Amino acid sequence: MSGAATPRPEVAEFLLFLEKERNDSPHTVRAYRRDLLAFQRFADGYYAAVWEWGQVDRLALRGFMGELTRGGQARRSVARAVSTLRTFYRFLGTRYGIVANPARGLRLPRPERRLPAVLDRAQMEELFAFAERAARDGGFQEVRDLAMLELFYGTGMRLGELSGLSLGDVDVVADQVKVRGKGRKERILPIGRAAGRALRVYERERATLLAGLRPGRGDHRALFLARTGRRLSPRSVQLAVRRHLRLFGERTGLKVHSLRHTFATHLLDAGADLRAVQELLGHTSLSTTQVYTHTSVERLKRVYQAAHPRAK
Repeated sequence: MSGAATPRPEVAEFLLFLEKERNDSPHTVRAYRRDLLAFQRFADGYYAAVWEWGQVDRLALRGFMGELTRGGQARRSVARAVSTLRTFYRFLGTRYGIVANPARGLRLPRPERRLPAVLDRAQMEELFAFAERAARDGGFQEVRDLAMLELFYGTGMRLGELSGLSLGDVDVVADQVKVRGKGRKERILPIGRAAGRALRVYERERATLLAGLRPGRGDHRALFLARTGRRLSPRSVQLAVRRHLRLFGERTGLKVHSLRHTFATHLLDAGADLRAVQELLGHTSLSTTQVYTHTSVERLKRVYQAAHPRAK
């Protein structure tokens, strides 16, 4: 696939609609843009002439899916690209009167079923023991990292939600935090006592850091800061958490999102209601949350196979 690095006018208008009118997150808008540009590049070569959105048919979309698959894209990514085109054609129907939606009814590849990597309770205790020792012996960075780990595991929030927190979003008296999720939807999450303690210690370190900067320097609004006083970027949060997860080795498949998976799995293991966990995670669909019930079942199967005398 070649060419087409710039969105067509209809695509640019659609992306602006997602951002300004539908209020989608920047991450979501970038994903739509990436998929639509990929299709533009494919269509430029497929039609070998000037083409319009109204002439695209199902055969062309099947060719696009095949091109993505041959290029090494996972089935989940191919399905997402077709879903993007389906949504885009609904927009074209509303704005431009293009009635035919070639992506409607197109059979999507069944995504691979992947269970998320999670830590068991003993591993979580080991992780926090390690982080707590580092915070006692270290300084600002170690205290901050412990507070971030506690919030990730204590609330199940996403990476972008944590990095976007402001100081005013956290109420350590009421033990709750306000997060802005996908689509900028707000939800209030409870935080445990351990997270509350870690945050109170961190807030004192944060105040000391800002007080030591020159006047006008530092982000006084952001909750989690770098040593420079600027808001900690999502990438920097990832690196900080990965430093701690290396405790369990490099090939475990554990990453920042594993703490969110672990939060949900441990709640369900302890008998929490699935819909309550759905609300805490900020999932729109219950089916998205149900993957964690599969995680719990698979873990129980492994325990059964290893321990029961009649299992083998």
